[in-house]
Amino acid sequence: MNDTTNQSKLLKPKLFLLVLVLTSLFFCIVFLSLQYRIFIYNYNYSITLNDIKIRPGYTSYDKYIRHQLHKTTNPKLRNIWTTRDWDRKIRVFARFFTQLKHEKFLSNSSKALCIGARMGQEVEALKRVGVNDSIGLDLVPYPPNVIKGDFHHQPFNDSTFDFEFSNVFDHALYPDKFVGEIQRTLKPGGICVLHVALSRRSDKYSVNDLYSVEPLKKLFNGSDLVQSRKVDGFGLDTEVVFRKKKTMIHMRNT
Repeated sequence: MNDTTNQSKLLKPKLFLLVLVLTSLFFCIVFLSLQYRIFIYNYNYSITLNDIKIRPGYTSYDKYIRHQLHKTTNPKLRNIWTTRDWDRKIRVFARFFTQLKHEKFLSNSSKALCIGARMGQEVEALKRVGVNDSIGLDLVPYPPNVIKGDFHHQPFNDSTFDFEFSNVFDHALYPDKFVGEIQRTLKPGGICVLHVALSRRSDKYSVNDLYSVEPLKKLFNGSDLVQSRKVDGFGLDTEVVFRKKKTMIHMRNT
């Protein structure tokens, strides 16, 4: 009996020590896990901050719009876009869209939107490769291919389009709203194709500078990056393709 009592007395401190060690180990693991998550978040956030820069000088949204309209309404540029550049740009856009059709990102039955379409060369190119249900959006309309609208607040219902294309991401003052509206108006499983400049800076009407694809991956939080490749598209060097997730819940920008 005494031996049993003595053994019990000896075991109690050992059990207490074991519990103490296991508890300490548990809290150490939790602490290290939290520190790791904080590190990863800060690292990713710093990448986003470093790899996209909004250019200074826009004290109001109206000032930003006026600056963009200065280019879009320029009579000399509009004449060039509808004469000298018209067929050349349609041919280049048609080549891009034909490749996307071969890769099954686009089909003749797709309902398509071109964002920042100006005079609508990309819309015309889509129609020439067989995607007839296509429309463009720009601050200044150019019927019948381009209607008036702000890409920060698209005038379309949720889940309207199968395919959206844009080569004006660098003109977005609020990249999160630009992308948010694309994801809102794309159907689940829909495709967004962006042409962006990574290796060179864009013109004086550009509002942001993008230095890698990483910020786009963060912004397209309801979509999967399908592919990214080099292209030669009127000064833009990279094509990025996203597919909207089928379970995404979206909210309209306010």
